[in-house]
Amino acid sequence: MTLLEAIDARHSVRQYLAKPIEREKIAALKEAADSLNAESGLRLQIITDEPKAFSGPLAHYGHFTNVTSYIACVGKKGSGLNEQIGYYGEQLVLLAQQLGLNTCWVALTARKRKSPAAIEKGEKMPVVISLGYGETQGHPRKTKSAAEVSDAGDDAPEWYRSGLAAALKAPTATNQQRFFFTRNGSVVTPKATGGFYSDMDLGIVKLHFEIGAGKENFTWG
Repeated sequence: MTLLEAIDARHSVRQYLAKPIEREKIAALKEAADSLNAESGLRLQIITDEPKAFSGPLAHYGHFTNVTSYIACVGKKGSGLNEQIGYYGEQLVLLAQQLGLNTCWVALTARKRKSPAAIEKGEKMPVVISLGYGETQGHPRKTKSAAEVSDAGDDAPEWYRSGLAAALKAPTATNQQRFFFTRNGSVVTPKATGGFYSDMDLGIVKLHFEIGAGKENFTWG
């Protein structure tokens, strides 16, 4: 499965089977997390066989079941942390999809204080990402059009259109899709337009755009 295929196949899943994740798949995720952490300075951590973070009433309110593995997204406190977590965390999400696993970005639902993830002084864990074998593969959601999230006109190059198409398939908080892209030649400038966790959404969206457009075709403004 290519990354574009993973983008197409991946949907948020909250109900999981009571089925353990194979050791080789956990190893692949941990290896990828180590590489991304070295690049970003984050501390993305693969937590397995630990149900406490999804055992409280908020998790039940969010309709999560059988979540015993997840990705703890930890990093140094700062204004750019959420966007960074979105960009790098989504890389693990797409890898999980390639490995045949399902995921869901989780903010307020998880009991983050119950997680055994390592969080040092000056760090925080804004979100976790549930991980496992879903009861289903999830469902497509309603999406905005490219015209609603960009300045793309009839003369927009194909790479720009492809990037926007991939960006529109990115998961965003409550499916709000609060982002907007503008282009000046090969320079693309994205921005969050406000809303709950829209800065984290922007990191996810930027990754999707890169995959769809091809990083060789543009630079970020």
